[in-house]
Amino acid sequence: KGIPYILNTRAETLKESYNPQATCCSIQSQQRPEPTIRKNIMSESSQTPPFDRPRSVVKMFLARHQQEGVGAVVRRCIGRNELKFLDPFLMLDHFSVTPPAGFPDHPHRGFETVTYMLQGAITHQDFAGRKGTIGTGDVQWMTAGRGIVHSEMPAGEEVSNGLQLWINLASRDKMIEPSYQELLSDEIVRAEEDGVEVRVIAGESMGVRSSVHTRTPTIFLDFTLKPRAQVHQSIPASWNSFVYIIEGEGVFGSSNSSPVAAHHVLVLGPGDGLSAWNRSSNSLKFVLIGGQPLDEPVAQYGPFVMNTQAEINKTIEDYQYCKNGFEMARSWRSQ
Repeated sequence: KGIPYILNTRAETLKESYNPQATCCSIQSQQRPEPTIRKNIMSESSQTPPFDRPRSVVKMFLARHQQEGVGAVVRRCIGRNELKFLDPFLMLDHFSVTPPAGFPDHPHRGFETVTYMLQGAITHQDFAGRKGTIGTGDVQWMTAGRGIVHSEMPAGEEVSNGLQLWINLASRDKMIEPSYQELLSDEIVRAEEDGVEVRVIAGESMGVRSSVHTRTPTIFLDFTLKPRAQVHQSIPASWNSFVYIIEGEGVFGSSNSSPVAAHHVLVLGPGDGLSAWNRSSNSLKFVLIGGQPLDEPVAQYGPFVMNTQAEINKTIEDYQYCKNGFEMARSWRSQ
């Protein structure tokens, strides 16, 4: 009676919270103007951030290794005890997989996944017949919407690692048709100035803007700072934001702060921009991710994210009995 009920273990918590000041209906009626994002300002001599309210680091922790999928290893940044949820972000994993490990067939509903490959390649297949390989530097922005079943497995024999971000969708978008936006590495816009290079996955930085359409307004910026370089990046004041350090060590928020090493997560407080300095003798590489909060109830069961427990129960039923978006799951298995 339907395919077996198998859930991806990337988020095994069930979370249901209610904000009495922000119902689903009130959020649906809001208009979301495009934020104005100012061009970065970089100067080796400037120690004062060029913001009215510079963002400081309000929480910091090390993303430790844990097992995930089938034999894969991840450093989970969001979706763990230290940071269960940062509206609109549900999860960020820094994953590492070597065959035969990977993420075999599993479903999603109600949010988007962004996969950014740092090394190696991942082959993606889904139940609608889509198949492709995401290589080093490539991005796949997948809108799961009303439902998708897919697999993500390493291509080749070498280690593949990258970042996968889960972004919540507003209640009005949770049941839209699944879709993809894919960018090859050389299609990602970038800019370089004064020892700072940025790859703009989503949003705008240093005068260049990504072509990716974000249903939930988001910035996703990959910065590399040479020794003694610094960067000052504007962030819309109403957004939540955080940093994940991939390589090296840097100073964030205040020029008087202590350096922070690789694999730490830095949650940023309120303000209109982030400053970062590289005072080491090696390169610093980090991602800055920010998004407009949805301020909606969140009910989550593994790879299903809705607004109420009743919607989660309905999603589980839809998946078990291959209906309402999961029809093609009845006979599909990845190759």
